[in-house]
Parts: sequence; C-alpha cells; structure tokens
Amino acid sequence: MTGDTTTRTPPSGTVAATAPPGRRGRWGRFAVVAAVAGPGLVAANAGNDAAGIATYATAGSQYTYGTLFFMLLVTVALVMVQEMAVRLGAHTGKGLGALIREQFSLRLTAVALFCLLLANTGLVVSEFAGIGAAFELLGVPKWAVIPPAALLLWALVLFGSYRWAERIFLLMSLVFFAYPVAMILGRPHWGQVGSHLVLPHVQPDKAFILLGVALIGTTVSPYMQFYAAAGVVDRGAKPEDYRLIRADAILGALFACVISMTIIVATASAIGGSGPLASAAQAAEALKPVAGQGAELLFAFGLIGASALAGAVVPLSASYAIGEAAGVERSVSRSFRDAPLFLGLFTAQIALGAAVAMTPVDVIKLLIGTQVLQGLISPVVLVYLLILTNRRSVLGAAANGPRYRIAAGAVVVAVAAMSTILLVQTVLGWFGLG
Repeated sequence: MTGDTTTRTPPSGTVAATAPPGRRGRWGRFAVVAAVAGPGLVAANAGNDAAGIATYATAGSQYTYGTLFFMLLVTVALVMVQEMAVRLGAHTGKGLGALIREQFSLRLTAVALFCLLLANTGLVVSEFAGIGAAFELLGVPKWAVIPPAALLLWALVLFGSYRWAERIFLLMSLVFFAYPVAMILGRPHWGQVGSHLVLPHVQPDKAFILLGVALIGTTVSPYMQFYAAAGVVDRGAKPEDYRLIRADAILGALFACVISMTIIVATASAIGGSGPLASAAQAAEALKPVAGQGAELLFAFGLIGASALAGAVVPLSASYAIGEAAGVERSVSRSFRDAPLFLGLFTAQIALGAAVAMTPVDVIKLLIGTQVLQGLISPVVLVYLLILTNRRSVLGAAANGPRYRIAAGAVVVAVAAMSTILLVQTVLGWFGLG
C-alpha cells in the first residue's frame, strides 16, 4: 500500500476511541450515532446548501414529482462515491489531493485541482448569497448579515480544533429536519409521490437534461469527495476504524438525499408545474399559501443553516486538496503559523465569496449555474476516485472488487453521459441547431 499510517499525527484521538462498547438502551443508541457521525455526514449534508436547495426547489416547481426516481438513482451513486472517498482516507491516511499527486502526473494533478477550484469558486459565493437571501426573507438586509456570517465561519475554522469544528458542523446539520416538516405541512399527494419514486419519468428536452445535470452536480459534488477523505484523515482515523467511517459515509449520504427529496416534494406540493423559480426566496414564499407562515420560516431557517455549513466546508475542501497536493501542513487543528497555505487559502475564499455575494448578483442564476458547472466537472473527479480505489497498490485488499468496479464504473459513465449530452446540446444551441 502507498499509504503509510506511521506518518499520521491524529489531532484529537481516533474514531475507535469514541466507539461505545455495546451499550444498550436509549443512551447507548445515541452514543452509537455520536460515534459514527463525522466527515461523511458533514460532507453529504453540505451538498444541501443554498445552491442545492435552489436546484431541488426548481425541480419541484418545474416538474412536480417527476425527478424523484432520478434522485433515487443519484442516491445510489452518492452512497458509492462517498464510501470510496472515506475508504481511501481511512486505509491510506492520505486525502484525495495527496493521492492524486502521488499516483498521477503533475499535469493531471493540476487538471484535478483546477476543476475543483473552478467548481468551488462559484459555490462559495452562492453560500453567502444564500445566507443573504434567507435573511432578506426575514426582513434583514444582506449587507447586515453576510460580513458577520463570514467572520464567524472564518473564526470557527481558524481558532478551533478539527474535533470542535466537526461538532459545530454536525449541529448545523440539525437544520435539515426543517424540510421534512415543511413537506408535511405542504400536504403533498402521497400517491403521486410514491408512483414517481418507483417509476421513471424522463423528458428528452434540454431543460430536463440541464436540471438533471444540476441535480447530479449538487448531490455528487466534487468538493464532497475531497472533504470526506481529508476529514477522515484530519480526524485521525485508522484502517481499523473503517467500519464506523463507512457507516458514517453511507448514513450521511442517505440522510442528505432524503432531505433533498423532501425539498422537491415540499415545493412540488406548493407550486408544482409553475415553471423554474424566479428568485432564491420564491421556494420559501410559495409554501405560505398552503402551509402558513410556519412552513415559510422553516424553509428560510433551513436555508440559513445549510448555507452556513457549506460556507465552511466548500472552501475547506479546496484548502485540503491544494495543501495535500503541495505536501504542506493542512489541518483545522493547526495554527496559521503552522499551516499558512492551508488557512490562507481558506481565508481568501471566505473573503472573496462574501465580497462578491454583497454585489447585486442574480442569485437564482448563480445557484443553478454553479450546480450545472459542478455536474460537468463531477465526471473528471470521479474518474480519479475510481482509478485510485481500483488500484491494489493504493488500497491493497481494500481495493474495489470486480463487482464494485463494474457498479462504480457504471456510475461514472452515467454521470459523464449526462454531462456530455448537456455539453453537446449547449454547443448545438450556439449554432441554432439545439
């Protein structure tokens, strides 16, 4: 194996140290959940950010329940992708950026990092734009909210340990329970929800394919794989902790996708069939006629928490990747003096995102656009991930088996096919042939 576990410096203990010795009862079950929850849950939930909420809400308003079966397939893809990412981190003691640098040429490493930075730049802006849009729903101007929000997120990472930051991220994830409540208050047609979950619904038009790519981009985001693997390493996990790490990744992916489906259903029940959203706040406002002020506030509350979570995780993923590729110190548990490149990149991304979000940008176009861009870039990152997890020289006996290789390969091909179709349709449209 290429990963040398003796070089690790766990900042605050390993996952195994937190695992409960088979306790039973309510507190025992809570301890199990607390032990399992970690980078996988944080990374997957960060995908339900402002851009994700806008994309899922647009799916509900434009095609009602028509994208639910597609989201079921995307859920399977996310589970497999996140599991591969954390397996790399647990068994090699290295993040995805470091492994790409070791296993591929300098040029191919640069391609991977460029794709990640390109996708993340618009995302960081969209997170702060989402925070501003949510508070504007509550009557607070964005200029009064975005600067202090940026400062708080920056301080959270700069002055805390990884374990402390992770706990804050997990607490932020609790806001996602607002969406199932909003869905129930929206009184959806459960029969139609069930049928669209099990029966495929595909429309061969550019708008549907564009939305499909955006759904892939926001659900299987490139930064999530980089953060999940790096978070496992920063947490100090070892190969013997893989069972809990794997459970965290799978449960996190499932939870995040269930939340995304509730956003689709909630919006579909309120304004399904009305077309694409015209503003970032429209999804929350649409619930008011059918579910009252409470549902609108729940939707806005979820948007604030989700954007804050991703506002920290997205720039961290890029900082981890570049720090790993450069071979320098990278950890939330380190000081600015110990990890200047890692924390400097994080600071620059936070500052840039907050500054651009303060300008009069078209928020909804920015949010959807960043997800389409991520959908186009996802296949590139997934190819690297698949090759690394297939190599026994990297993972040894933990490498993908024959069946897993086929299944994971099919996921990458499917995502690449959707992206290619969108790219071809876009190019044809430039020449009036689309």
